[in-house]
Amino acid sequence: MQKGKDTTPHIGIYGRRNNGKSTLINTLAGQEIAIVSEVAGTTTDPVKKSFEITGFGPVVLIDTAGSDDTGTLGEKRTARTLQTLKTVDLAILVITENSFGEPEKMLVSEFRKLDLPYIIVHNKSDLEKLSDTTRVLIEKFAGTGVIEFSSTSGYYPEEIISAIRSAIPESARISRGLIGDLLSYGDIVLLITPIDVQAPAGRLILPQVQSIRDILDNDCVAVVLKEKEVDAFLRKTGIKPGLAITDSQIFVKADASVPPEVPLTSFSIVLARHKGDFELYLNGTPKISELSDGDRILILESCTHHVSCDDIGRVKIPRWISNFTGKKLEFDVVGGLAEWPRPVTDYALVIQCGGCVITRRQLINRIRQAADAGVPVTNYGMAIAWVQGIYKRAVAPFTRSSAGDTDYL
Repeated sequence: MQKGKDTTPHIGIYGRRNNGKSTLINTLAGQEIAIVSEVAGTTTDPVKKSFEITGFGPVVLIDTAGSDDTGTLGEKRTARTLQTLKTVDLAILVITENSFGEPEKMLVSEFRKLDLPYIIVHNKSDLEKLSDTTRVLIEKFAGTGVIEFSSTSGYYPEEIISAIRSAIPESARISRGLIGDLLSYGDIVLLITPIDVQAPAGRLILPQVQSIRDILDNDCVAVVLKEKEVDAFLRKTGIKPGLAITDSQIFVKADASVPPEVPLTSFSIVLARHKGDFELYLNGTPKISELSDGDRILILESCTHHVSCDDIGRVKIPRWISNFTGKKLEFDVVGGLAEWPRPVTDYALVIQCGGCVITRRQLINRIRQAADAGVPVTNYGMAIAWVQGIYKRAVAPFTRSSAGDTDYL
C-alpha cells in the first residue's frame, strides 16, 4: 500500500448530510465498503477507501462528513472535512433535491481557492430530477455542468467515471521518473543504504526501492551496499559510477568515499526534486545560516512512526542545525498531515521531509502555507547537506546548466 499512497489519485466526496455520498462510493467501488444509513450524519469523520474503479484504475476515495453539520461537534466535523481538501486530487460535490445553496457555494469557493479540480453530481435523480433552474444556477456560479445519477437505477456510472478521468490531472495518475534524466544507457548507480536501528526490519525504505526501480526502468545498473563497503568496493572493482545516491544521515562519510568527479546526492534530495518545490527549497536552504537566537523551526514529517532515540527529524536535524548555527533555537515537529501547532508566521524556517508516502499535491499544499507567508522552506536532505558543508555537491546533479556550470548560487 506504500506505493498506492505515493502515486494513487485521491478523490474526496463532499456534500450535505444524507445526500448519498457513501452510496456513491459503494456504487463506484461495485461493493459495499462505506456504511449507508437513512440517518443524516452517519459519516462523522473522513474515511479513506482504497480500491480500483473499473475503467479508470486504483484510487483512494475519501468519504467525508456532511458540510451542513450543526452544533459544536458538527463544526469540528466540518472543519475536518475542509482539511481533506488539501490532500485530494479531485473533489466530487454531491447534491440532491435541486439544493445548491450556501453549503455548496462554500465548498465550490474552497475548491477554487486551492485550484482543485471538481465535478458536481445530482444524486437520487430517481426521486427528483435536476431542474433547468438548478442547472443554470450551478453553471453560472460554478462554471461547470452537473451529472445526474441514481444508485438505484441499476447502471454503472460511466458518465461519472468519464468525468473523473477528464478532471484528474494526468500528473496525479502517472509517476514521473526520479533520476532517469540524469542517466545514460548502462550507467552504474551506487546506492549507499545504511542498515542501522532506524532501518525497517527486513526491507528497504520506499525511496530506496523507488530508486532501484527507476534505475532498472532506464536500463541501468543498481549497486546497493552499506556505507562501510563503499571504499573496498570501489578499490577492488575499479568501477566508476555514473551517479551515487546516499542516505542523508551519512553524507560526510559518502562525500569522503565517493570520488569527487562522481555526482553525489541523497535519496531525500532526489525526492525533493521529484515531489517538492525544488526552487523553493534552493532559495530557502541558505536561510539556515541566518537563523537567530530564539527562532522557531517547524519540521514536517509525512509519515507517522515510532520515534527512536536518534530520530532523524526529531533529534538529529535539530542537533545538527543548532550546532552549525551556534544559536538557541526552538523546534516543533509535526507528523503525518496533522495541523500545525502554531501560525506559520511564528516560524523562521520550515523543513519538509522527502514525502515518500504522500502525494505531490499533498506535499505542495503543505509547504505552500509557508511559501505564501514568506517563510523559507527547505528539505531534510538539503538542510543536512548545508550544515555539513557539502550542499554544493549534493544539489549539483540537478542544477547543472548545459554548459556544465551550476546556476543555483
